[in-house]
Amino acid sequence: MPKITIDGKDFEFKQGQTIIEAAKDAGIDIPHFCWHPKLSISGNCRVCLVEVEKMPKLVIACSTLAADGMVVNTQSEKTLDARHAVMEFILINHPLDCPICDEAGECKLQDYAFQHSVGESRFVEEKGHKDKRVELGPRIMFDGERCISCSRCIRFSDEIAKENQLTFIRRGDRVTITTFPGESFDNPYTLNTVDICPVGALTSKDFRFKSRVWDMSHTKSICVGCSRGCNIEIGVRNNEILRLVPRDNEEVNQSWMCDFGRLNTFKHVNSDTRIEGAYINKDGSVQKVSWEEASKEAYFRMKSFKNSELAFIASAKATLEDNYAFLQLAKSFGVQNISYINHINPNDRDEILIREDKTPNSLGVDLILGKSRSSIKEIVDGIKSKKIKGIFIIEDDLVSADESLKEAISKLDLLISTATNKSQTTENADIVFGASTYAEKNGTFVNFKGRVQRIRPAVATENMERSLDQMAMSRLDKFGTKFDRWAKGKKYDAKPSWQIISEISEYGNSKLKFNMAEEIFDEIANKVPEFKGLDYDVIGELGFQLEKLNEKSKATA
Repeated sequence: MPKITIDGKDFEFKQGQTIIEAAKDAGIDIPHFCWHPKLSISGNCRVCLVEVEKMPKLVIACSTLAADGMVVNTQSEKTLDARHAVMEFILINHPLDCPICDEAGECKLQDYAFQHSVGESRFVEEKGHKDKRVELGPRIMFDGERCISCSRCIRFSDEIAKENQLTFIRRGDRVTITTFPGESFDNPYTLNTVDICPVGALTSKDFRFKSRVWDMSHTKSICVGCSRGCNIEIGVRNNEILRLVPRDNEEVNQSWMCDFGRLNTFKHVNSDTRIEGAYINKDGSVQKVSWEEASKEAYFRMKSFKNSELAFIASAKATLEDNYAFLQLAKSFGVQNISYINHINPNDRDEILIREDKTPNSLGVDLILGKSRSSIKEIVDGIKSKKIKGIFIIEDDLVSADESLKEAISKLDLLISTATNKSQTTENADIVFGASTYAEKNGTFVNFKGRVQRIRPAVATENMERSLDQMAMSRLDKFGTKFDRWAKGKKYDAKPSWQIISEISEYGNSKLKFNMAEEIFDEIANKVPEFKGLDYDVIGELGFQLEKLNEKSKATA
């Protein structure tokens, strides 16, 4: 392989790489604003200037191709003088509002001002003024004074989102960004520009002024908005989710996520519609009872039916562990009517990230249920014909699948539900258990390509510290979750569905002796061929690809 010398050290690089890419692979950071590894090269900011031997002038590292034998100096006096000059030029008109800027703590300009600037300005005139608090679109606010004209947002919209909606107008120090005439910055991926903006020029209306980034805990997880399973980081303060941001994973979502997933997949976690504790409908009156009483009631009520009169409805919104425990409970009752609800919207998909399957784990549920699965139509027909008299459903709303079932469900002899939030199903249920959301438990999902991925608790529930999942609790610090951040926050009285199911099983002979989610996954790995040899450590932060399923997904794509 060709070699390049950077700051006196030799490194191999790939043919066709630029200097900044070769340096990045070598672990050397060359400061940059306009360059982004996923976007085209623009060469706007000039802060990446470096000195190259035998070249008469400094060159920008972002667009200069590396060559075999090239000698680059990123720390020479000539390079540093030029870098300081560029930084001074950028800061001339930049407002000194770091204390009130949403980007503080994540701002490249702030970092570089400390690392690569002289620390003082010779500019004493009044700074230039531009439009502030401009609504570029329904989800984005723009501050023209903070913008450094790096063009990242323009290039992202054109090249990644495939919507050419932004452009520069005016020239010189008056240049600013706006939408094209008659356009609104409203494509499904606009909030990615907030992530890649190196300053605080673009901010999210939803997260704006809610928290400093250093006041939040940050937990690695998975978006549950569709079967893509974008890798995300959950930002939490006072036990409340304030934002989701994408996490880099080249095999799943690269560096991006859609606006819907970012804004609409966590609001239910701290919603007024959350179900806390356990409830039993007694003679038309819903009463809150202990978890033990509800579990005992659920078991013996189901035991009073013939196995052919019961149906278990799993959930593609729940984890592998939840669904596996659910299947084991169904088997202990001898139930054959087992299925789950599809949530397919063929009109809501694109070729970037968004999938028509609006659940994170439908492929995983298929693998868990295997040949045990009935069709949901068979169960629906059984309910309507009254052959099925009792239903146990986890983390889903049966009425949302078939509105005509609303009346039939109300006439069931037994309806049991584990649910995170109130729904038409829970309103008609005889027994309801408050379930933990995806942000409050450990577990795994399988995306549409067959990639097994982890979720981890980002917020705490009342039951978490005294739950069976003690080993997982001991691992939280490893994944960046800090309980001291949650001290003042609201904690819901909820449990993971797998734990609720295990507690129900304690009243029968076939007890499910699971003490934590990881134990369930270990059993899945032993009994379900597709997961053989896997454990949580193998899955890791970026997931594990089930190769046979990946080949199948490519063939049917």
